[in-house]
Amino acid sequence: MSQSIINDCSITVATVNGSGSQSANNILLKTLFRMGIPVGAKNLFPSNIQGLPTWYTIRVNKNGFTARKRDLDICVALNPATWSDDLKSVKKGGVMIYNSEYPLTSGLRDDLLFYPVPFKKLAEENFTEVKLRKLLTNMIYVGVLTELLGIDVDVLKTVVNDSFASKQKVVESNFKAIQVGIEYAKANIKKTDPYRVEKMDQNKNKIVIDGNTAAALGCVYGGCSFVSWYPITPSSSLCEATIDYFEELRVDPATGKKNFAVVQAEDELAALGMALGAGWAGARAMTATSGPGISLMAEFTGFVYFTEIPAVIFDIQRVGPSTGLPTRTAQGDIESTHRLSHGDKQHPLLLPANPVECFDFAQSAFDLADRLQTPVFVMSDLDLGMNQWVSDKFKPSDKPLDRGKVLDAAGLSKAGTFGRYRDVDGDGICYRTLPGTDHPMASYFVRGSGHNEDAKYTEKADDYARLMDRLKKKYATAKNYVPKSVTQLDSGAKVGILAYGSTDLVIPEVRELLKAQGLKTSYLRLRALPFGDEVTQFFKDHDRVYIVEQNRDGQMDRIVRLEIGELSLKAKSVAYTDGLPLDAHTVVEKILSKEKGQA
Repeated sequence: MSQSIINDCSITVATVNGSGSQSANNILLKTLFRMGIPVGAKNLFPSNIQGLPTWYTIRVNKNGFTARKRDLDICVALNPATWSDDLKSVKKGGVMIYNSEYPLTSGLRDDLLFYPVPFKKLAEENFTEVKLRKLLTNMIYVGVLTELLGIDVDVLKTVVNDSFASKQKVVESNFKAIQVGIEYAKANIKKTDPYRVEKMDQNKNKIVIDGNTAAALGCVYGGCSFVSWYPITPSSSLCEATIDYFEELRVDPATGKKNFAVVQAEDELAALGMALGAGWAGARAMTATSGPGISLMAEFTGFVYFTEIPAVIFDIQRVGPSTGLPTRTAQGDIESTHRLSHGDKQHPLLLPANPVECFDFAQSAFDLADRLQTPVFVMSDLDLGMNQWVSDKFKPSDKPLDRGKVLDAAGLSKAGTFGRYRDVDGDGICYRTLPGTDHPMASYFVRGSGHNEDAKYTEKADDYARLMDRLKKKYATAKNYVPKSVTQLDSGAKVGILAYGSTDLVIPEVRELLKAQGLKTSYLRLRALPFGDEVTQFFKDHDRVYIVEQNRDGQMDRIVRLEIGELSLKAKSVAYTDGLPLDAHTVVEKILSKEKGQA
């Protein structure tokens, strides 16, 4: 065996959709996590029917680099339909663990190590129930990997126990299957590969969670009490998790009274309409969707912008246009959502990069929507939303909810006058009242057509110009409330990298690889639009800034260029998407290619 490679490998399990492998994969991930090793997981699944290929990849890296690797180290190949592709995906010197009961002889490579395992036979010999055999085959490969990698069996036992805590027979059968895999590997596989795992201490006070679940909990802590939605991948699990948290946290234990409302609408347009109705009535309301739903919401988005009603919309982005690739990831909605609907408008976008920010930004989105009286979009994506991430624990805000400029009866009496669309403070944000406020001045007419400061119908040119100028001023005011960009400066670096959202995951590894090539870089991560002066300053401080994003057209690159004027000559787009999360080597190759043009 060559010199051991400890805690640095990428493992993919290739199966078919509906085979029951998800439980086994989660157990494997959580075991490595509890061993204190930095890990990341990617689930690549089909958008169509049961039986199509699915791949689950776990990256183990002692340095904390857990973005997708382009070349795999270990592949557990259980799907004969993808054998050829799986062979190509493994790096030279890598490992193929495969089902020896299939005649998989075509395309064999002499630069890989092959470990055959008769999975079906092992399941038949050890389990009598036919349905159970199929499911427990997955746990057999967990056992094989446990033996080959040196996974701590005691830690594995605790994960299995926790995963099936209420079903002791299930615990016993699953661990029996794992033991079958361990014993087979011990007796029949001569390990000649270098890959091993060992306990570390990197995951204290951390959890494993997906971004949609984190955002759902943030919605509840943010005071959300109304959800209207229409199911669409990959946003459905966000609404489903929010409903679960509502049932757990928003039901009076004494009376059973529910302090929330949920409506599954007939389509996405109706979902936003219901949310803005609830927002107008004073509730903290949200909806969640993906790109096709965002397209349908365009008309109501213009209405909610023009009438200035609070609303929170989560866009869990996937590959488009049209139906596109529903179960692949991208950052392709940034430009269209920023200016969604017809006419002149700009909407605040929050750009979370990890589960903590999914939680935090979900909370703050409701404050922003109330404060700014406008639709606020939280722009996640499938990678962040549906995959499992190692995360710091969440810290709920201890600040009271910010309801913004709301006048009650006492406030109206003190003010003496009230014009719903009159800018009293000069920040572009007007005062509003809520339905049912017991005061003769409280009522006003909500209209999506031209209106003046007193909410009265008008088509006068001056009235419309003042209204639109004020809305633009309000967008500028939003800079004071949205999350600021995060900057990491490297002394003496003349080259900068700008990224946002889940693309952040790949940047630490990118910078390390570039440094090894002699290129020092600084890094700025956008966390919201509109962005502040720190972005302009970052461009001033660097000769070139590479804007890294997961779309074809460089959408954020174009937005940034419009905002920074002459400094945009320093911007260099590194836009790439194939539906898979970005890998570091692809980004590095693109940056170095552009750097050669600077010589």
